[in-house]
Amino acid sequence: MPFAIPLSIPSSRLTIRPIEERDLEAVFKCYNHHDVMRYCPPTRWGTLENARKWLVRIRQRVAEGNAMQFVIELKGPATVIGTCVLFKIDEGSLRAEIGYALGRDFWGAGYIHEALSALIDYTFNTMSLHRLEAEIDPRNEASARSLLRLGFVLEGTLRERWIDEDEVSDAGLYGLLARDWFARKDKN
Repeated sequence: MPFAIPLSIPSSRLTIRPIEERDLEAVFKCYNHHDVMRYCPPTRWGTLENARKWLVRIRQRVAEGNAMQFVIELKGPATVIGTCVLFKIDEGSLRAEIGYALGRDFWGAGYIHEALSALIDYTFNTMSLHRLEAEIDPRNEASARSLLRLGFVLEGTLRERWIDEDEVSDAGLYGLLARDWFARKDKN
């Protein structure tokens, strides 16, 4: 039986909630910035119509129980500033992959750390997952720092994992175990 998708996951400044059709223009604005998508070749849309097609595919994965797609929204007034996703959800192994993107105008304010902390708490406390994984381009140093700050461990490099516009790049594979997350929280 697939995991239930929460109506929202609150944090102090943010709400993480399932994506809706009305969010697409704001999400497109976030994703349609070169700096944001530099290291995310699978999610370049180019047009709002392509973003709509992406949403249809995401909704299918959500319906199949393979993903949970969220927007990251600032509280009062509600403003969509990015996304986060759980995908490749494996109920048998109690693991999933995590992904995220934040609009360029919102970098450097701690929003990704706050959003992912809330999402990670949800995955380990409510979903009772055992492991989360993240795969990033090793050149994306800001994302690597974010993952390490959250307690993820660099477990290896997938050499020449992606080819994007004739550019070959590696992928860093990061993992976080529930017990390590809880141990870090107990220390704080």
